[in-house]
Amino acid sequence: MRVRAPTLLLFILASGCPSQSARAPSDLVAPQADGGITAPVRLTLSLRERLLDGGVEPVELQPNDRTLIQPTQQLELSTNIPLHNYRIRILDEVDRAVVSDDVAENAGQRLQYRIFFHQPLKPGHRYSLVLDAESGSSFADVEGAPQPDQRLEFQVTGEREKPGPASIKRSKKARRR
Repeated sequence: MRVRAPTLLLFILASGCPSQSARAPSDLVAPQADGGITAPVRLTLSLRERLLDGGVEPVELQPNDRTLIQPTQQLELSTNIPLHNYRIRILDEVDRAVVSDDVAENAGQRLQYRIFFHQPLKPGHRYSLVLDAESGSSFADVEGAPQPDQRLEFQVTGEREKPGPASIKRSKKARRR
């Protein structure tokens, strides 16, 4: 049986170069010196706020308490590992998503996520940063290990603006009298 050279070359290239995407997530975990495998890397978040005067300030995240931040129109979230199948949202006090334009990029071994709000966050109001799965039950790191959902509470410093008086609408019958 005679094999053509291009067909043979294609076969050799295909069998000699296993694809990274074809590997199972367990193949991507580095083995330890004692023969075991390392545990998945624990997800850590860091947050920075771009102040209204143009400065940038790190935010000390308080996982079990509400974090205070300055009035801002932009937040920058970084993770220590790249993520897949995730979504990041900022929710207001009644769990409505705050309108924003977001930019995400996997930069090397981490995720950089910038949130540009259409309006500055309101002084005295509470918000939540939520990191959860875009679809399905969980999101994962680059190695395929599921990561827990994150919900971080924060409040913008300053006094809450008092709402103006509610306008009173009268019916047409009441106006005719």
